[in-house]
Amino acid sequence: MRRFAAFVAMLLLALVPPLAHARPVHVLYAGSLTDLMENSLGPAFSRASGNRFIGTPGGSTALAHQLAADLRPADVFLSASPKADALLMPDAAHKLDWYIVFARSPLVIGYNPHSRFAGLFAKEPWYQVLQTPGLRLGRTDPALDPKGRLTLVLMQKAEAFYHQPGMARRILGDASNPAQIRPEAVLVGALQSGELDAGIFYATETASLHIPSINLPKALGAGATYTVSIPRGAQNRAGGVAFLHFLFSHQGQALLRAHGLQTVHPHAVGAIARVPPALLPALKPE
Repeated sequence: MRRFAAFVAMLLLALVPPLAHARPVHVLYAGSLTDLMENSLGPAFSRASGNRFIGTPGGSTALAHQLAADLRPADVFLSASPKADALLMPDAAHKLDWYIVFARSPLVIGYNPHSRFAGLFAKEPWYQVLQTPGLRLGRTDPALDPKGRLTLVLMQKAEAFYHQPGMARRILGDASNPAQIRPEAVLVGALQSGELDAGIFYATETASLHIPSINLPKALGAGATYTVSIPRGAQNRAGGVAFLHFLFSHQGQALLRAHGLQTVHPHAVGAIARVPPALLPALKPE
């Protein structure tokens, strides 16, 4: 009986290759989705499809430039802004023919609950707290990451909305203020470690990692629009299609919502005729 069981186990191993030897699917993704991709959606995709998920996070703009220069392999490009995709469309680098919008996430103010300034957020308006002397604020580089660019837009809108002339500069300093700028991939860690007292994040980041946050008025209207595509020249196009298929599935959508994302009915932009046929049933009719 033991010999038979051992034979069956060996047969199964021969018929189903270990995941470590499966063909990889390289996914370049917005760093704001690191927890979702590495601890939730990526592993779930691997288990469901048999593909080996390999993710690379970063600022969407920076990743787009790397993709345009063929510096990183990519079977899937997942961005936090259509403007990053525009850098890769036919009129630019022509690495993308189309992209699909699938989720959104507004900007919020996240703060370290152990910071000496944490209690102020319950007593004073957020924009006054961020002007408190000694408070260490973090944000991403507007030249490399859409969140950094949206932060500048947010503060300009907030200045007018709250009738606070000069507020944006008092909070941020220069657009590229080195005292505040952190790479997309390390901004959350800098807050959690106590290096920062507060930061500008997407709601999905604070919800996913249970970071205390302050919601902002909808009138300020700033946030991420998440998109996904399969670049031209992808080495594992079939794996890329499988990843998008899983992303749009009931399980994939549930995982997005569990991480605080606002899902929208996927819709394509660009050369829709070049979207893989297998993905068309998931798309919103035009």
